[in-house]
Amino acid sequence: MTTGQIARLTSLRDKALSAASQAGMVNNLNDALAWGIFPLLFAAHGLSIAQIGVLAALYPAVWGAGQMLTGWWSDHIGRKHLITAGMLLQAAAIALVAASTTFSLWATAQILLGIGTALVYPTLLAVIGDVAHPAWRARAVGVYRLWRDGGFAVGALVAGVLADAYSLTTAIWTVAALTAASGLVVAIRMYETHPRA
Repeated sequence: MTTGQIARLTSLRDKALSAASQAGMVNNLNDALAWGIFPLLFAAHGLSIAQIGVLAALYPAVWGAGQMLTGWWSDHIGRKHLITAGMLLQAAAIALVAASTTFSLWATAQILLGIGTALVYPTLLAVIGDVAHPAWRARAVGVYRLWRDGGFAVGALVAGVLADAYSLTTAIWTVAALTAASGLVVAIRMYETHPRA
């Protein structure tokens, strides 16, 4: 296949590949929100630099440690349900950040966000590996990563514009809604790509 055909297949035509691509973008959109908007919200509520640092560290620490288990887990129970659950858990965690005003609740939200991201991040890439033939897998991964990593830019722009135009919490609630919608897209559109599970 040509690169254009692979791009169309990964982005639109194949239900699993396209669902994974949009979920990857939204997942990284969340990451941009966590690094760009969350610290501003925490500071606006009077948290110290040390407290903000702890909250900022919880999310990637849980995500990094957790994905060592979740990649293996998806090989045993399948991809779709882990991705759906992870996206919905991320949405709930982001909503908890928006609704909370205390360090302990924000810490809980950051841990939940890390768990949700750990469920999603390695599993999305595994979907691409399941579906894409070895002859064009590298290019499919490239297309997926274009969408996924584009989420950083989209997240920064969407969250920044909404925060400037309305408020920090409006930006956070909006991203929570987008993340929940992304999880529903996966639940409806993606087929299970690891039938051995």
